[in-house]
Amino acid sequence: MAYLKWLLLGCVTLSIVLLMVHETVSRTNTGGILYPQESESRDVRSLDGIWNFRLSPETDPLTGFRERWFQKDLSQTGRTIPMPVPASYNDVTEDKAIRDHVGLVWYDRTFYVPEAWRQSSLVWLRFGSVHYAAQVWVNGHLVMSHEVGHLPFQADITSVVKFGAKNRITVAVDNILLQTSVPQGHVSEVSTDNGTRITQSYTFDFFNYAGIHRPVYLYTTPSIYIDDISVHTGVRGDTGIIKYNITYGGLLRATSQGPACYVDLLDRDGNYVIRDAGSGRLQGELEVPVARLWWPYLMDPEPGYMYTLQVRLTAQQWGIEDIYRLPVGIRTVEWNNTSILINGRAIYLRGFGRHEDSDLRGKGLDYTLIVKDNNLIKWVGANSYRTSHYPYAEEIMDFADREGIIIMNECPSVDTENYSPALLEKHKDSLSQLIRRDKNRPSVIFWSIANEARTQLPDADSYFRAIVEHVKHLDSTRPITMALARGYGEDRTGQYLDVIGFNRYNGWYSNTGRTDTIRNNVIAEAVSWHHKYNKPVMMLEYGADTLAGLHLYPEYVWSEEYQVEIMSKHFEAFDRLRMQGFFVGEMIWNFADFKTAQTITRVGGNKKGIFTRNRQPKASAHHIRRRYWELAGELDNAILPNDLDHYVSKSRH
Repeated sequence: MAYLKWLLLGCVTLSIVLLMVHETVSRTNTGGILYPQESESRDVRSLDGIWNFRLSPETDPLTGFRERWFQKDLSQTGRTIPMPVPASYNDVTEDKAIRDHVGLVWYDRTFYVPEAWRQSSLVWLRFGSVHYAAQVWVNGHLVMSHEVGHLPFQADITSVVKFGAKNRITVAVDNILLQTSVPQGHVSEVSTDNGTRITQSYTFDFFNYAGIHRPVYLYTTPSIYIDDISVHTGVRGDTGIIKYNITYGGLLRATSQGPACYVDLLDRDGNYVIRDAGSGRLQGELEVPVARLWWPYLMDPEPGYMYTLQVRLTAQQWGIEDIYRLPVGIRTVEWNNTSILINGRAIYLRGFGRHEDSDLRGKGLDYTLIVKDNNLIKWVGANSYRTSHYPYAEEIMDFADREGIIIMNECPSVDTENYSPALLEKHKDSLSQLIRRDKNRPSVIFWSIANEARTQLPDADSYFRAIVEHVKHLDSTRPITMALARGYGEDRTGQYLDVIGFNRYNGWYSNTGRTDTIRNNVIAEAVSWHHKYNKPVMMLEYGADTLAGLHLYPEYVWSEEYQVEIMSKHFEAFDRLRMQGFFVGEMIWNFADFKTAQTITRVGGNKKGIFTRNRQPKASAHHIRRRYWELAGELDNAILPNDLDHYVSKSRH
């Protein structure tokens, strides 16, 4: 078939590309992926805005490579259209071919590099996320390739930029998912009125948005620079402990003395707590007297307390200093066979599954939406959410750190099956990149290694044992979980996890309409999971599709009343389970409605949100708000909001 020939050619092309990367990039980032920030030694410029865009012909997808589109302005290759970055490209136009495109698209734009940057700086190009795979050229030189569409990548482009002149970036973006990608997908040919075209199918239940989804930055570092910072925190009495390890990059002569490193610690208000620590060494330990601990939202009057670790790297013989400031939250995480503890206190998670999804932008970063969503999370009284089903933007995670929202950080392994060595390596790589990016975040309490994998298959046992071993090797300070969808009787993977999380849609996909079966079914399954593995258990997904404005009583499927009833029956089960001592959390699916592929079972997308896609509350949002705030009052001694119950009669007050 023609598409198989295309895929084979694509693999050959990628192999050639990887060889070219080794030849054309003189200095590559091999360690950290610190977020770009300005300092006394660093400059940052955004390359967000309107880029040029065009589709690669589906009948000849490798045209751009063969005709070397990356060596000229994209407008010289054919008609281009303006495309915002960051954004998914799918919903920006009125063109169905763009919305449903399968395969390659191309972006380009020009930019200037100041002449002043030539003197003593390295110039870096960083993408926050490109979905799913990307190849990037600067002035016709291939500078980087990347796979896994929800994580950042960068390269030192000093050797290929023109200082004091105009430069050009060209990006080829491929949204095709295969059996060996994370997540997995399938491609096929379909006959249309205009001939054959390639289509893509996947089993995960969200739209496969594509494009340059997160910010693009140009930034500088000194020629010897802070490459990565790792921190681990602890508590001794009222003293906070921050253990740090610094790595550096750049060009040093073999006979040169390594750079010296000094650290300062500043409080939330910018006051120095510790000065000039470290004695020049790259690793050390800070003791913070009467430390302000990082607490989850509603567990403390000042949740999300963050210090600033100010790192200063000095190479005196070169006259170079680099400064980077890392936000740090001091907290501990522990777990046993019944509980999860933060700073020694047991936590009960109340939250959501979520999606990066909104009108027009798709999965593109939107600061307005970030703030709105965090306001709604706090309004509801939630203390946590799961980054279902992929890593979320760093800017979203920053809010979670500052606001004290607990994060279950999930890699993009969805409905995983067709286990193979190639898939295992991709899966490990996605987790390595995720942990490298988010290892220092106090909000990240769990690593979630997959969603609804086919854990009943024989190969799942050895596959997920290897995945868990890989994660434990990278970070043993956080518990590991995954969203289990197979029954406890057939599951082969829970034995390797620290916390059991399960998804089950009682009253919706099973026993539809029979809300009277929910309570006993949920209790029985949670108890069985705990008995089988003797580990903490939580419910990560439950819910019902609900069309906002549809009211039917007695409650009936798709109505707002039915969603409220589904939730109430689960609440009864959760409260009984909490009394048994091993049940640690509840997360409804979903925070807000989101777009899916076209199917006859989805009316404009998945409607299980307690908020609509434009973030307006359904009746369930008010219902779960009362639930979560009551739990906050009971478990965390939180002060309930005045508007939780509206005035009805004087006799109530």
